[in-house]
Amino acid sequence: MKQAPGALKTSDIVEEAGVPADVYERMVALRRDLHRQPELSGQEQRTAERIVAELDRLGVESITGVGGHGIVARIPGERADPCVALRADTDALPIHEETGLPFASECAGVMHACGHDGHSAMLLGATELLLAGPTPPVDVRLLWQPSEEHGTGAAAMIADGALKSVGMIFGGHVDRHYPPGVIVASEGAVNASSDAFTVEFCGRQGHGARPHEALDAIVVGSLFVTALQTIVSREIDPANPSVVSVGRFDAGTAPNVIAGRACLQGTIRAQTKAVRDHLNEAVKRIAEAVGQLHGAEVSVTLGAGGTPPVVNTRHMAKIARTAARDVLGDGAVPKLRTANMGGEDFGWYLQEVPGAYVRIGSQVSGRESEPAHSSRFDMHEAALATGAAWFARVAHVAGAELAATAAENRVT
Repeated sequence: MKQAPGALKTSDIVEEAGVPADVYERMVALRRDLHRQPELSGQEQRTAERIVAELDRLGVESITGVGGHGIVARIPGERADPCVALRADTDALPIHEETGLPFASECAGVMHACGHDGHSAMLLGATELLLAGPTPPVDVRLLWQPSEEHGTGAAAMIADGALKSVGMIFGGHVDRHYPPGVIVASEGAVNASSDAFTVEFCGRQGHGARPHEALDAIVVGSLFVTALQTIVSREIDPANPSVVSVGRFDAGTAPNVIAGRACLQGTIRAQTKAVRDHLNEAVKRIAEAVGQLHGAEVSVTLGAGGTPPVVNTRHMAKIARTAARDVLGDGAVPKLRTANMGGEDFGWYLQEVPGAYVRIGSQVSGRESEPAHSSRFDMHEAALATGAAWFARVAHVAGAELAATAAENRVT
């Protein structure tokens, strides 16, 4: 690129990415339509119908109902398998939108606050680019996955056979930390594991004026919250990013009644399996110790709906970077600046087949401070062009390697 990505206009970014204006306009229209009618995890029926309608328009056959409301489609290549899979997610979040956008959500309390509407549109744009360009070296499998926000969609699609004959898989996520016209393709951990925990302390309810006759579950729970802070600060190597956070503390029924029960819920994040296992064990150990200290009964539930970290190997990251440089040039492919502790169920795919996950610059001027999963989140629509172009190109780069490897294996 001749200019820094952040200085380019939308039309410049679209042109640099090699996306025809009409394809870009259709991506924008689809993204906005999905944004107006968001659907929560497990409820993505209309979203799936819209995507299938676009695939029908393009003459691409698809299979629906995969892993819930998931869709699997195919673009034929020079050889059938192993194929390259490209994945986008489709679900929204239980958040009331406050962006003021002209295409804001029309569904009260539901919003595309994470950019999955954009991801869905990108993959359809990539479909058009692949159909219009040279035949890919191998088949390209297109996956529109539901229920990413619940962390269950990827595993459900795998169980329904979405990865059969897949040699490599690639995905990406819009990222407000980077300007449009940029794709971040780094090796190593790019998303953290995500595990939920629930801890319940049962004491004895009593009168607020006579605490000696009760066992205060709020005091026990508060000590647990305080003790948790020592796990990351004193038990984990500072070189390994990790998080333990309590997000919910339910206890008590009235100001003058000592609570007999406290229920706390939180999240555990790590970027390696060893640290993930240690954090889960430490939460359980501390909960049980705090309960024993005060004589309270303790119930601990760990790992419900947990997802593994997303880790790009050096080789897979190189393929993703090569595709990004082919589309955008060297100056538009920076490294990941900081550890990303957000969860992403794409990690389930990478436990089955090689692949990579990238970040797609989508920063909106004036909204830099609005994070994903917030009511004011928005994405720069120029990211649709860069994402679609990268998806299409990585299908060719990865496909060429898979085809070459298959040819070598036939010879030997």
